[in-house]
Amino acid sequence: MDQSDKLRLLQSDWYSPRRLHDSPTRYDFPGDRFLPNRSLMDLDRAHSLLTNKTTDFKSSKCNEVYQQKLIESRSLNSEGKRIMVFRGSSKSSTKSIRFVDELRQEMAAISDNKSKQAPYRSIPKAEMIVLDAPGLMDDYYVNIMSWGKNNVLAVGLGPTVYLWNSVDQRTHKLFHVREEDNWPTSITWSEEARTLAVGYTCSNLQLWDAESSKLIRSLQGHSGRIAATAWNGHILTSGSRDKSIINHDIRARNHLASCIKKHSDEVCGLKWSNEGDRLASGGSEKQLYIWEASKMSSSKFLHRFTDHCAAVKALAWCPYQHNVLASGGGWNDRCIRIWNTQKGICIHSIETKAQISGLEWNRHHKEILSSHGYSTGEDQNKLCLWKYPSMTKVGEFGNHEPRIINLCQSPDGVTVVSAVADESLRFWDVFGPPTTGTSMASDLQGLFSSRNSLIR
Repeated sequence: MDQSDKLRLLQSDWYSPRRLHDSPTRYDFPGDRFLPNRSLMDLDRAHSLLTNKTTDFKSSKCNEVYQQKLIESRSLNSEGKRIMVFRGSSKSSTKSIRFVDELRQEMAAISDNKSKQAPYRSIPKAEMIVLDAPGLMDDYYVNIMSWGKNNVLAVGLGPTVYLWNSVDQRTHKLFHVREEDNWPTSITWSEEARTLAVGYTCSNLQLWDAESSKLIRSLQGHSGRIAATAWNGHILTSGSRDKSIINHDIRARNHLASCIKKHSDEVCGLKWSNEGDRLASGGSEKQLYIWEASKMSSSKFLHRFTDHCAAVKALAWCPYQHNVLASGGGWNDRCIRIWNTQKGICIHSIETKAQISGLEWNRHHKEILSSHGYSTGEDQNKLCLWKYPSMTKVGEFGNHEPRIINLCQSPDGVTVVSAVADESLRFWDVFGPPTTGTSMASDLQGLFSSRNSLIR
């Protein structure tokens, strides 16, 4: 191959990409990640440097643009990331985003907007199931219902205590009291749901084995009816009409661990914190006490709140803020108060316009449910759901004809049951994750073929 053939080969389109440079076509899409866009390259200079090393090629305007683009691409973009991207037209800049990036940003924006939208909140229009409970005591101060971790609901109906299994729907009579006017007034499952504590009108306190239906032990110490009991591990705390609070160590022969006498009237509300380090006690004298577990033997309280204007029965510790306690007052008070027990201050006070008989926190979402009794208006005998921490009302439901006596929650935290003075137990699917359809259904819903059943 002679010299003229070599020169002809170098000038051909097959050998050189010169035709891309000579073409007036402009490309608006970015170049390759590793190879820059050739429309901005100085191909003449590149060709000259390859074929003639002695020729000094002058910088052209295109070369200056290329250098400027190279400098810009090495700087930080608007997101603060150092990247190496070449743009193919004057429309593009470091502020521009690739097509894929634009799609990703759009999808992220859509996802963010969806997360900011308020989820659908289904409020039950009617109870899921109703159980007849003949003999249910119509007394605001008693606590005769408890739902254990074993999925068994214990309820006192007059002189008899029944166990209702929510899984197989079976009802079992635990015992029947033969003494007149000595009915159960307080029922509480232990934490592992093996032992049932039962307080009576005549100051008796008993421990029952639910599996064998046998009495384990009788605990003495009170001289009046026991309307409130609460477990904290191996410690059983009881509150009585004799104005005292007793801590019983059920492991010891001498079970009396400590006795506190600070209330000036009947103790009708007791609740240990989830960590077990603090006890809340409410009395008929309108006072609320906060006790530290390590100092109860000295009878020194941590806080005493006197804001309520009626008996303080409804108590509930917040499951996601361990220092927060909710309390509800009776008919002359009608207020839900949220307390910071660390600082000893009231965070919120909400007028409900009705007597408050129970409080239950939603363990799945930041909400709290209140049950109500007597009222001077139309707000009585209802269940009300409140958003926390704003304490705005989400909704109300359950227009019970008589008042609600007690309220408790299922172990899975989805269903609540209200004990009503018309001798009925009403189950509501109110807690749990929000749904996009109608009201959600817990495991209990498919277990009943009829709407009304008899608990005994």
